[in-house]
Amino acid sequence: MKRQILTYIVGLLAVTAAFAQVPAPGSAQTEPIAIMNGTAHLGNGTVIENSIITFENGKITMVANATTVRVDLSGYKQVDASGKHIYPGLILPKTKLGLEEVASVRATLDNNETGSINPNVRSAIAYNTDSEIIPTMKFTGIQIAQITPQGGTIPGTSSIMQLDAWNWEDGLYKVDDGVHVNWPALSYGPRWWRGETERRANENYKDQVGEILQLIADTKSYMESKPAERNLKLEAMIPVVTGESQLFVNADHAKEIMEAIQTLKGAGIPNIVLTGAADVWYVKDFIKANNIPVLITNVHRVPARNSEDYDLPYKLPALLHKEGILVGLTYENGMLASARNLPFFAGTTAVYGELDKEEALKLVTSNTAKILKIDDMTGTIEQGKDANIVISGGDILDMRSNIIVASYIQGREVELHAMQQRLYEKFKEKYESQMD
Repeated sequence: MKRQILTYIVGLLAVTAAFAQVPAPGSAQTEPIAIMNGTAHLGNGTVIENSIITFENGKITMVANATTVRVDLSGYKQVDASGKHIYPGLILPKTKLGLEEVASVRATLDNNETGSINPNVRSAIAYNTDSEIIPTMKFTGIQIAQITPQGGTIPGTSSIMQLDAWNWEDGLYKVDDGVHVNWPALSYGPRWWRGETERRANENYKDQVGEILQLIADTKSYMESKPAERNLKLEAMIPVVTGESQLFVNADHAKEIMEAIQTLKGAGIPNIVLTGAADVWYVKDFIKANNIPVLITNVHRVPARNSEDYDLPYKLPALLHKEGILVGLTYENGMLASARNLPFFAGTTAVYGELDKEEALKLVTSNTAKILKIDDMTGTIEQGKDANIVISGGDILDMRSNIIVASYIQGREVELHAMQQRLYEKFKEKYESQMD
């Protein structure tokens, strides 16, 4: 009897596991492919109404107007995109995708290391390609993500992944692209449960900033002395100090933004990216003068102050773009599963910021690629770049018409049928049968 029960349990677990498996990654491209007759939005502001896009061995070989060129397509797999729209794969920066599965279940979390100063913590090796959340990103056109550790003052080093891989090694798009800093708060909000109504100063602010500066100073000394005993934390900071990789600084309030950039520039850090940046509009001239790119977090939020326009968060990226600041979009990390809404952030910005749709598209494609320094590989549909291409039934920035019908990552055709679709079909069949 025990053996029968055990056999039943094992069988049940096997069926459950099979149902929950994420789609297998696509096979490597084996034949040249031509996508024809679709409206191509190249990600650089150019639109080709009737396009032909060819790619081979994972690389784009031609982008042209189908009405003005003649191409011998014998030997090509031809994909008819008539009536559809073609876009570069979207890029999601600063996310814990693959590091968190269920926020309330600790065993599924691998995004936060013990301690406050951990530049040597590498997100790449913790990235879980079997996450059920990853396919949901691909459903709206997201193909590449910057996987970022969380927690503490310096949570660690991010890596950029393409979202169609068997394991983290296969998924690597750019390894160890930058270290992340959560800049200390100058003040904290009132504790309503204590009856407080005023903000209170952070008494440990100087010490917390001092830790960051000490780490930078120790790294420089380490580089000069070359000790026999390795220090992994300092070695992780060397590319940041030399400028080979970037320092992503998370700060929201205006004073903190200015202090962070001034302090880090003064410490000799050459490449800084501002993230979060809720108050960046109030220091836009400072940001522009220092040539700092910005990753805006969570466009879909309420204003931070009663005095602000109700739609300031919606139009903030457009306002910064019009000021000549390089801007990309990302999503609030506390709402990981909703990060699939990234293209609709850009759509909101286009409407409320009165931004041209092609300029809005750049906020989630070419601009982000430039900020992450992967624009030589992706972000636009151009000859020589990776064939990271999505085909949508309509406008990819509009949640009503964002219907991804095909997706190619480095030329591989991506499987878009996952658990969510299987559940939909299961219960659709159930309730339709009850209506008969």
